[in-house]
This record gives sequence, C-alpha cells and structure tokens, in this order.
Amino acid sequence: MPLTSLQTAFSHERMGRYLEWSGGNPTGALRLYTLNAQLSEALYIPLQALELSLRNRMHDAMSLHHGPAWLLDDSSCLQEKQKQKVRRALEDLTRNRKPHAPEQVVSTLSFGFWTALLGREYEQLWRETLHRIASKQNGKSIGRKDLSAPLTTIRKLRNRIAHHESILQYDLTHHHADMRRIIGWLSAEAEQWCAECDRFQVIYPSTGYQLALAA
Repeated sequence: MPLTSLQTAFSHERMGRYLEWSGGNPTGALRLYTLNAQLSEALYIPLQALELSLRNRMHDAMSLHHGPAWLLDDSSCLQEKQKQKVRRALEDLTRNRKPHAPEQVVSTLSFGFWTALLGREYEQLWRETLHRIASKQNGKSIGRKDLSAPLTTIRKLRNRIAHHESILQYDLTHHHADMRRIIGWLSAEAEQWCAECDRFQVIYPSTGYQLALAA
C-alpha cells in the first residue's frame, strides 16, 4: 500500500512524523507506522491488567476502611479535583441510565483518577489505607513513590495509545517492564494471566527503528 493512500485516510500531519523519522523514505515511514500500531496493540494487554488491578485493589482497600460507598461520600478524603471527577462520572451514569452503584462508578472513572490517588497530596491516605494495595513477591512493602513515579509515564503512554499517537519515541522496553512489575505487586493472578498473553517481547524488534528515530 502506498504511503499517500494512508496520508489521505489518516492525515498528512499524522504521517509526517514517520516520514521525518525515516528521512523522507515513504516505505520506511509506512514500516515505522505499522510497527507503532503493532506495539500499541501488544501493550494493550499489560495496560489492561494494570489499570483493572490498580483500580480494583484501590477500591477494595478503600471500601474496607471507609465503606463500599466511599466514592459517593462527598465529604470523603478525596481532594476537590478528584471529587469533581466523581461527580462527572455520576453525571455520565445518569445520562446513560445506569445505576450509581459503587462498581459502576469505579469502572467509569479514568486511569488518571486512580493514579492521582498516589500523588504526594495523598501521602496520608497512602499511609492509612492505600499501602495495602501492593507488595513485593518477597512480602516487603511498596512505597507510594515506587508506584507513582512509573505510573505517571505509563499513564501518558496509555493515553497516547488510546488516541492512536506515536509511542516509538518512548523507552518501551523500560515501561513494559515497569508495567509487568507493578502488575505483579498488585495481583499475582493478573501477572500470571499477563505472562500467558503478553506478546510485547515478540513484537518489539531487537534493533532497527531506534536508529531511525535518533538520526
């Protein structure tokens, strides 16, 4: 398929970055674009396992300490920014004629909502409650920053994938390893599922495209 056909379908602006990376070579640009799509697809499985495990572990820990309807309590320990996101989630559920059950609210809230609860402004909440969500395989505890630091970049990467943007410029092997490690801290079962399904290392090339991006 000629690159010009995809430029018409996907926009010249979107394909321009890949042309730049390939030194103006249309064949190389198409190859890079295809690789970007394949790697985005491959990362979907660990991202899914990470997001689901994180939000459910957080909800379970908060429910145990504050009750299962903790998200619906406007006087809860959440900062105002997160409270606003909960209100918008409730509005979405109402608009879609869905119940305001805690589980529905949990699934409606974005990945960014959950990662925000690991920010420094929630240090007290971490010490009191959220420290229970994760532990290393040897039983040692996890620090809040052990999660918040890598998850900041993983969230940005996840959003780029969701919006079909380029991810080749990221250190994908590093971030993939972070995802798998954090999944293991959150849930041994989710990590086992990932180990069986994750195709990232099969898709990721050992050499090649990094040289094109660095040129």
